[in-house]
Amino acid sequence: MTQEQILVETAVDAPLERVWEAFTSPEHVTQWNFASDDWHCPSASTDLREGGKFSSRMEAKDGSMGFDFEGTYTNIIKNERIEYDFGNRHAIVTFLPQAGKVTVRVAFDPDPEFPREQQRSGWQSILENFARHAATV
Repeated sequence: MTQEQILVETAVDAPLERVWEAFTSPEHVTQWNFASDDWHCPSASTDLREGGKFSSRMEAKDGSMGFDFEGTYTNIIKNERIEYDFGNRHAIVTFLPQAGKVTVRVAFDPDPEFPREQQRSGWQSILENFARHAATV
């Protein structure tokens, strides 16, 4: 993680294999990849390999706005680490098992057009949605 990156993390009460599956499978991604209850993720795709592409459609439930979050995987170590580029930015996701839980940590390059705290808060909310989903599947 470079000093400029933003870091978010959460602890998931689930086995590592389930956490990995929930984070990487499109059918799971659509269940958690949004920052607030008035948004949703109607579609997602993943080609989980180095050089593979991913995409998640994120939309306001009222249809007022939406965007595609997409990128390319640059490094994958199953059950340990995922790195990806999105636009001219980079993110690193690490999966750290400890005491029956898994800490999922995401470090990402911020978008210079938006306040860092707004970005940290949004990504943290998405990660909390993920933790709730992964603990129940």
